[in-house]
Amino acid sequence: MQRLLLLFLICINLHAVAAPPGAIVLWPGAPPGGAAPGPQRDSAKGSITQVEQPYLIAHRPAQPNGIAMLLVSGGGYAHIEAGKESGPTARWLQAQGITAFELVYRLPQEGGGVSAPFQDGQCAMRVIRARAAEWGIDPARIGMLGFSAGAHLTGMTAVQADAARYAPVDAVDAVSARPDFAVLLYPVLTMQAPFDTTHAKKQLLGRRPAQAARDALSVELHVDARTPPMFIAQALDDPIAPPENSRLMAAALRRAGVPVEVHLFQHGGHGWGLGKPGSEPAAWPRLLLAWLQAHGWMAQPAG
Repeated sequence: MQRLLLLFLICINLHAVAAPPGAIVLWPGAPPGGAAPGPQRDSAKGSITQVEQPYLIAHRPAQPNGIAMLLVSGGGYAHIEAGKESGPTARWLQAQGITAFELVYRLPQEGGGVSAPFQDGQCAMRVIRARAAEWGIDPARIGMLGFSAGAHLTGMTAVQADAARYAPVDAVDAVSARPDFAVLLYPVLTMQAPFDTTHAKKQLLGRRPAQAARDALSVELHVDARTPPMFIAQALDDPIAPPENSRLMAAALRRAGVPVEVHLFQHGGHGWGLGKPGSEPAAWPRLLLAWLQAHGWMAQPAG
């Protein structure tokens, strides 16, 4: 109750925390470990940096079907590509009856440190689940969807949902942060050579990290039987995130007995968001809906 009251008080004074109107601020005070000095910067194309106070942007359908998804844009942990990734996808999910939440998280080089984005992802899942009844959400049907580096944040949240990333504030922090399913699109997941060429790896670990640091942030190394089912899609000609990210993750999930569906498109590159009409990656939204229906998270269409 303490956090919910503080969240309400913060949300009616949004200017003080530099979050946009209608945002759901995650932390009831200063975020753990600090944040960017601000003010937040938003480019004309919707790229975000200098996040002072992490928050959610809710997209609530008129007739919610009970499913919710937390969306995490990429940007190599140097910026957040909300304009072409989480924003359009949230509006599409909303049209399907799914309640979507865009996560605006702290970036590791802007004051919060390497743990900051993972703290925000974990906290966001807990806030959504704690307030599920308020928003017409089934607390057992809350997924997480990430793009590129956002898929890394999604993956880390999924495989280490119970990690003690910050000191608990109140009862909300006792709520599970585990997504019921996870969607990884053109993902950055491994920090292992020779697939460690991404900007995300450099932002998180620098150029010559110790092996223990690589292991700690390689998502595929932390998969176990409690890892939620996953849907993975990537293009084989991805010039940013090697397709081995998807292959290594899928292999780890199968070894642990975790359901996984993988789609590797011949062409598509990187950063396709919803997918350019007529391109191979443009099929992923339809494939995702079929996967959600097959697993029982979403009702089969009538007829």
